[in-house]
Amino acid sequence: MLVVPEKLTNAVVTPAESVEERSTADGNPPRGNAVQPQSWEAVQTRLERIGERAIQDKEAKFDNLLSLLTAPLLRHAYEGLRRGAAAGVDNVTWEQFGEQLDVRLDDLIGRIHRGSYHPQPVRRVFIPKADGRMRPLGIPALEDKVVQQAVKMVLERIYEPAFLGFSYGFRPGRNQHGALDALAVAIGRGVEWVLDADIKAFFDTIDHAWMQRFIEHRIGDRRMVRLLLKWLHAGVMEEGKLLEVERGTPQGGIISPLLANIYLHYALDLWVHHWRRNTAVSDVYVVRYADDFVMGFRLEQDARAMREALTERLASFGLGLHPEKTRVIAFGKKAWMEHERDRSIRLATFDFLGFTHVMTKTRGGRFTMRRRTSRKKRTGKLQSLREEFRQRRHQPVVTQHKWISSVLRGHYGYYGVPGNSASMKVFRWRVECAWFRSLERRSQRARMTEADKTRFRTHWPLPPAKITHPWPDDRFTRR
Repeated sequence: MLVVPEKLTNAVVTPAESVEERSTADGNPPRGNAVQPQSWEAVQTRLERIGERAIQDKEAKFDNLLSLLTAPLLRHAYEGLRRGAAAGVDNVTWEQFGEQLDVRLDDLIGRIHRGSYHPQPVRRVFIPKADGRMRPLGIPALEDKVVQQAVKMVLERIYEPAFLGFSYGFRPGRNQHGALDALAVAIGRGVEWVLDADIKAFFDTIDHAWMQRFIEHRIGDRRMVRLLLKWLHAGVMEEGKLLEVERGTPQGGIISPLLANIYLHYALDLWVHHWRRNTAVSDVYVVRYADDFVMGFRLEQDARAMREALTERLASFGLGLHPEKTRVIAFGKKAWMEHERDRSIRLATFDFLGFTHVMTKTRGGRFTMRRRTSRKKRTGKLQSLREEFRQRRHQPVVTQHKWISSVLRGHYGYYGVPGNSASMKVFRWRVECAWFRSLERRSQRARMTEADKTRFRTHWPLPPAKITHPWPDDRFTRR
């Protein structure tokens, strides 16, 4: 069922070279802290050795990883956390945890190595989505965030060399724009059919048994495996009630994105890579960001075959495709030419990472693809801004102007791609109109004339729409 290397080496890879740090005969790491490094430089050296071995031997199984969870690593993990983040169920903030940091870390390290560390339930809150629905978000306790951050730093050294090139979500040095650029280049290479796919409730349906099996492919340290599973089984605290969790991993946890990538690496990525090399008739391009992914095909038969095979593949791991968000569409030069011949044929579009991808033509009449801000994302953002305007209505104009300008610059920073100028200008105009309405409601009688608005714009100008990302070049080779 799994597409994994046929032979898994039986050799145990230790993070360090000293005899004292090697695992015992039963496969478990030695107890105690006698060999723990006491400096950040020593920890970095061990992490580098792990990364080097992971690159050299992609079938290696790593043991004795828990010995890396020492004071220098946990301190570094603590300092890397976002200081203003919301507190978990223990209501401990970043500043409060740091008041007696050495004492807290010593106690935490002792519990981790004794096996008596037990994560607290994740506090669940709900945040609005662009479509009006609410998305559950998990907030771990500060202590659990520190340990998760430290474990993530270790595991990334092992899994980053193994992850495939078309995976972009929540990985060091990769982001949404890397995925968008790779997709743009792929479509420019002759894609005619697109499979726009979305895994339904992925983070809520991850099977814990399969997750354990996937982790154990590379992690031979049983205590590390148990630690990871503890976070999956910690439970959720919602409105003062503790809810047991049998499936899934809470969105919002530091370790959750990495675990999700591990799960999809084995359940999806390796299989897709094998399928496109051995089953597909023609070229297949894949871009995945977390649980959202898009596949491009030259042939319709490959797209239809993948759609059917994908449903069966995911079902074997307890996952399913979203029926409304997954579809095969004609998207390419041939579809555009059909539309040019018969205007009654509508051009298909698809959304990916906040952009609507549309077929169009250049001024010279050649086919091309453009990306525009998704209407759903734009509408959702404007709704949240109108609510924010109401809360900030009586702030000084200078304060409001500074805040609105930062919002627009952030919007341009993400959506400023070639071809999206018109959408960004519309967004800026609507934000400005919402600001004017908010200012007018300060008084029941005051109404701004067009002359007033012109003078106001001159005195308090908003940042103009700006393209911040160049058009992708061909450095995104097929992987």
